[in-house]
Amino acid sequence: MTEDSSSTRSEGGGVQSVDRAISILEILSRRREAGVSEIALEIAVHKSTAFRLLGALEARGLVEQAEDRGKYRLSFGLVRLAGGVAARLDLTQQSRPVCRRLADEIGETVNLAVARSHYAVNLDQVRGPSAVTAHNWVGQLTPLHATSSGKVLLAHLDEQQRDELLGVSGLERYTPGTITSAEQLRSELDEARRRGYAVTVEEFEIGLNAIAAPIRSHDGEVVAAVSASGPAYRFSEKRMHELAPTLIAGADDISRRMGYGG
Repeated sequence: MTEDSSSTRSEGGGVQSVDRAISILEILSRRREAGVSEIALEIAVHKSTAFRLLGALEARGLVEQAEDRGKYRLSFGLVRLAGGVAARLDLTQQSRPVCRRLADEIGETVNLAVARSHYAVNLDQVRGPSAVTAHNWVGQLTPLHATSSGKVLLAHLDEQQRDELLGVSGLERYTPGTITSAEQLRSELDEARRRGYAVTVEEFEIGLNAIAAPIRSHDGEVVAAVSASGPAYRFSEKRMHELAPTLIAGADDISRRMGYGG
């Protein structure tokens, strides 16, 4: 047997084990409790294989043995894994009606973004009645220093965290308007924090302007940003500053829905 064929066989077995482990979790979710023999029968494996898979899941805190020995059930380790997704789902659900309202009031595309590593990632998008582009930003990673949402997220980090992120990402130039000076960016972030919003004027894409405001969790931490973006010929810098109070009010509304009382 060649090294490549051995590797392929090993990888195939690993994928099969993962698939079976997930099937066990689904079975326990559906049946609440099940014994080794029942699980082995349902996933069509030998009892020893089912026992081994259950042992691995138990070691990771994903399943546990019920008081009646021999029966297994889901464990609270799954709550830990689901926590990050649940938080994002809750943020999206709580923000959606506000984003719809903002899109109607502002007339442009409204996005919800959070930080992921050294990027901003868009979780949700609502198009306003004046939106002229069908571009879908949901799921896309965008640079922190060249987007309004990214600037808001950077502005509310401490200086060490901010420097670490920018040290990884750098200050890449995307358009002639992109800020590539650390000193200039620091000044803009300080201003964004002071006034409660950040703007970008054709800094990520030529012809596209945007404004963003921070969203806070129940403990006051900035966890996301809500932004409005539109074509530069209509969504001018002056227009964005005029609409800042509307966007900030929307961000504050989402923050209250997330439990923030400040």
